[in-house]
Amino acid sequence: MHHPGPPRFLHVGESVELAPRDPDPSAAYAWQVVDRPPASTASIDDGAVVHLAPDVPGIYRVECDAPDGTHTQTVRAFPDPRREARFGVTADEVDGDLDGIGHAAVIGQFNDFTMGTHRAEREGDTWTLDAALPPGTHEAIFAFDDAFDPHATSEVTVEGAGRPRVRLDGRYEDDAVVVTATADAAPNGGEPSVEFHLDDRDALTRDAVTVDGETLRIPLDDLPELARVHAVAVAERHSIADTLTIHAERTGGTVNDVSVDRPADPPEWVRDATIYEIFVREFAGETVDTTFEEIERRVPYLESLGIDAVWLTPVCESPTRHGYHITDLFDTAADLGTREAFASLVERLHAADIRVIFDLVINHTSRDHPAFQLQRAGVPAYADHYERIPAERDTTGIDWAGDDAPGHYFTWDRIPNVNYDSLAVRQWMLDVVEEWAPLVDGFRCDVAWGVPHGFWKEVRKRLKARDEEFLLLDETVPRDAAFRENEFDVHYDTDLYGALRDVGTGDTPASTLLDALCDSRRHGYPDEAVHMRYVENHDEDRYATECDDGSLRPAAAATFTLPGVPMIYYGQERGVPEQRGTMRWHDGDAALTEFHRRLVALRSERPALRAPGVEPVACDVHTGDPERVVAYERGGGDDRLVVVLNFGSEPATVTPERAVDPTDQLGGCDVSADDGLRVRDVVVCPTR
Repeated sequence: MHHPGPPRFLHVGESVELAPRDPDPSAAYAWQVVDRPPASTASIDDGAVVHLAPDVPGIYRVECDAPDGTHTQTVRAFPDPRREARFGVTADEVDGDLDGIGHAAVIGQFNDFTMGTHRAEREGDTWTLDAALPPGTHEAIFAFDDAFDPHATSEVTVEGAGRPRVRLDGRYEDDAVVVTATADAAPNGGEPSVEFHLDDRDALTRDAVTVDGETLRIPLDDLPELARVHAVAVAERHSIADTLTIHAERTGGTVNDVSVDRPADPPEWVRDATIYEIFVREFAGETVDTTFEEIERRVPYLESLGIDAVWLTPVCESPTRHGYHITDLFDTAADLGTREAFASLVERLHAADIRVIFDLVINHTSRDHPAFQLQRAGVPAYADHYERIPAERDTTGIDWAGDDAPGHYFTWDRIPNVNYDSLAVRQWMLDVVEEWAPLVDGFRCDVAWGVPHGFWKEVRKRLKARDEEFLLLDETVPRDAAFRENEFDVHYDTDLYGALRDVGTGDTPASTLLDALCDSRRHGYPDEAVHMRYVENHDEDRYATECDDGSLRPAAAATFTLPGVPMIYYGQERGVPEQRGTMRWHDGDAALTEFHRRLVALRSERPALRAPGVEPVACDVHTGDPERVVAYERGGGDDRLVVVLNFGSEPATVTPERAVDPTDQLGGCDVSADDGLRVRDVVVCPTR
């Protein structure tokens, strides 16, 4: 069905992309706004994929005329929460020489890190940019002469409330289904109200339901076979939506069974999982070229670590070592092996009870991809396959021989963005999804923030209809709770990552880790959201290389003892010093490897470490640096553990305010001292 999907929620000042699902590039589609608030003049242009920019708060209804009929979609626009803020840097804050520099591009999450859209104004030795930003802390990069050499960063905080949250639950009563919304106020925010929205795809109408505050009732006689209920919490800002799906079974017109599920929740297996990322071309070692066969031969090592899922960096054809510049999205790279060899690797990992996460790269391709070459050469069939920007906005310095240039992020001129306003591109990328999904257990979605929300919602619907256990992991940097709304199961935790780096370099106290956890609530992530905790990955410098000596162990321990899904980047456990360095097999750090094995095993053995919630624990620090020590309690009931992390260069002696058994569950030894616990890097002790 071509229906564009569920209701969409945004604020004035944003634009929402609307597109038919299961697109037919050869078919005709036409959109129109059929209802809008009285004060609105918002409209949409012609095209199969359109963009609506609400100009006043309220409800908008649009129609899409498609080959299978006319479909209605609701768009709810809330008031604009943004305020004017100013980014600014001075000459002495710039990393590099400014001699001869005439201008600076400014990029950040507010403009999708797109060069050429915002320019700084210069007054003497100060460069500034004014931007409309929602409440929270924001960072911008000033790229002088449109490059990162030299560059500087600026951070501003806009005061105001975070995003509220809402959760839907349903129950089946004698004559009705009752849907209850639980709204949670945002930090620094007022008590929210709740809006319920029905799904335009379903037969259930507003006249058939009754709403009383935070409760919605559907009489069984009016309940269709399928009904989807959405809710949004509204205060100073609006929440992301939560969704409940209701299935009714009828016999002779009478409902005899009702089931309710929460389609946005992640599969249960991932909550207990440990992920291991492999940068594929460096995994086999110094003298052996990495291939699928060589990785397969090393699966016993992965088994010995006890990990549950392997994330492989891109395995498709690419001229680059990292693999993210893809030239063929439908086949494996020749240097890694055949499609059959990849299938054999997946089968071997499955035999070891290890799931496989495929790195899905569909925001862009290599500029060496034939489709991009054909577009730039003026072949009509490929004219709309890639984003085009006016030549005057181009910052690459490349002569693209025309009035336009390809769209791209940062300085990534070798990987042009594909154009999701094209039905042909949407079908192309859906075909890529369908090509690899049957073979693997999940997708890590590269540059997820660059692909439209509506497309991810369609991808999720397709994949989960076939396999509810399939995993979707987003790369949104910095993270954005909007990608939790019926899109992704697991999210990069960029806040904890940044906090771990700042603690490791000594720039902030160890207690910053606990502050970072609170950021999830401020962003509007619901409690049931799952976050990937990590200390490094293929895009970041190695933690041990960048941070103070001895801080890697407590940092890694934090990712395993705080709520969320821990991720080990290959070589983290072997002492590899380079960001994408060769795996150290013969000269690796054996003690560090065993430390990671114990972390994986302890988290697997102790439910307290996989439970939600963290309780800070105060400590008296008798020896060592109090600023480098943090403690917290995990678990509940009879299964409670106190974790103490010491990021200092010297052992610390501490007394937690909780009474604990001094037997360290991680090291298996007594860590008692005359005046407390002796903590070299981490101890995990049961409470008494």
